[in-house]
Amino acid sequence: MIMKEDLKKRIHALAEWLYGSRHLVVFTGAGISTESGLPDFRGPDGLWTRRDKGLPPRPMSHSWDSVEPNSGHIAIADLQKMGKLKFLISQNVDNLHLKSGINPDFLAELHGNMTKLRCRRCGKEIDRSQGGTACECGGKLVSSVVDFGQPLPERDVRLSFEHSRKSDLFIVVGSSLVVTPAADMPLEALRSGAKLVIINQGETPFDHHANLRFNEAIGDVLPRAVKGLKRLMGLFE
Repeated sequence: MIMKEDLKKRIHALAEWLYGSRHLVVFTGAGISTESGLPDFRGPDGLWTRRDKGLPPRPMSHSWDSVEPNSGHIAIADLQKMGKLKFLISQNVDNLHLKSGINPDFLAELHGNMTKLRCRRCGKEIDRSQGGTACECGGKLVSSVVDFGQPLPERDVRLSFEHSRKSDLFIVVGSSLVVTPAADMPLEALRSGAKLVIINQGETPFDHHANLRFNEAIGDVLPRAVKGLKRLMGLFE
C-alpha cells in the first residue's frame, strides 16, 4: 500500500519529535487493543456505542486471556527498549502492555488489570494465577479491576500526574479522552509546555489542542513512526 504524502509527513514529524524528546509519556485507551480483536468503548461498534443502541456486546471469537499484543503495543515496548519511553499510562485492563514487555515500573494501569488481584489493606498486587484470598499482610485480596464509582489506585494516579507534568511529548493512543481523571492528564502535559499528539479514530475533546493529529489506524502510524525513530538513532538499516 502506498502511503499518502500527508500521512508520510505527519509520521516523519512524529519520528523527529520522538527523537528530540527527553520525557516521553504515552497514554493508551481501548482503541489500541482493537487490532488484537478486543472491542473498544466509543468506536462505531464499541461496547458503549452498542449499549446506547440497545444492543448486547458483540461476541468474541476467542477468550480474553488468549489475546496477544499487536504492532501498536510492540511499538510502545520498542520505545521503552530504546530508552525513549519515560512512562506509560493506560486505561486498559487487558494485560497486553505487560505481555508486550513493558516494565511494570514504567506503567500505570489506572483501571487495574484483569490478571491481577490487589490487597485491600496494603495495595500489593499478585497474579491471579497464584490464587488465594488473603495477602501476606492479612488483608483481603480482590480483583484489581476498578468498577464504576470505585477509587483509582493511588500509586498509579500519582505517578501518572507526576509524569504528565514532566513530559515534553505526550502521545494519546486509542482513547476518546472523556473519562476523568485520566482525561485531565493531557491537560497537565499541555500546561507544562508539552507537545500533544493524538492517534485515535474518533473525535476527542482535545483535538483542537493537538500539535499533531492522526485519525488513521494505530497500526498504520505508531510502528512507522518508531521505525523512523530507529533510522534517526542509527539503529535501523
